[in-house]
Amino acid sequence: MSDNSENTPPVDPLSLRLAAANALIRRRRTIKPVDMSEKLIESTHLAAILENGNWAPSHGMTEPWRFFVFSGEGRQRLADFCQSLYRKITPEEEVRPEKYEKLGSQPLLAPVVIAVGMKRQEIEKIPEIEEIEAVACAVQNMHLTASALGMAAFWSSPPISYTDEMREWLGLEDPRDKCLGFFYLGWPAKEEWPESTRGDITDKVTMVSG
Repeated sequence: MSDNSENTPPVDPLSLRLAAANALIRRRRTIKPVDMSEKLIESTHLAAILENGNWAPSHGMTEPWRFFVFSGEGRQRLADFCQSLYRKITPEEEVRPEKYEKLGSQPLLAPVVIAVGMKRQEIEKIPEIEEIEAVACAVQNMHLTASALGMAAFWSSPPISYTDEMREWLGLEDPRDKCLGFFYLGWPAKEEWPESTRGDITDKVTMVSG
């Protein structure tokens, strides 16, 4: 058998890095807590996810992301507060039993729930929208890291997450701070990784040149 290695073009490092990035970004999926297993998350994995969130870009290096990690019995505290807050802010005639039940059960389905906060810059030099965008980048970093580990993740933002009551309960004392929802982490209950599609990029891009 002849050796054709001399005729095989080398794979340059840039192409390899791009291929790895493409694969990871396009692998990311939303997997909800109901589809997570009971397998616990190792502290090293959680630390890597949080640290990569910390490396998100932010205008003016304000680093506005704040993460409140609930695990073990802490998830029950979160669930209880979500239910009580929903009852408090929802008119009696608008209370939906299934929504109330979900707020109490969903935090217990994931091994870890991270409440995502935005800490507003005191001097407000950076526009608020840019601080929120920075936090979203941090969550994307965490989601991509979870996907690289084969973990399930889900970012949820029920209306109660945006309330002053939730902000204060988490310890975000400045009224300008915000809770931007909850990031659920776990392991997929199924072996098959979910499939997904996207629409044609040409429908979403306008090229402007010369």
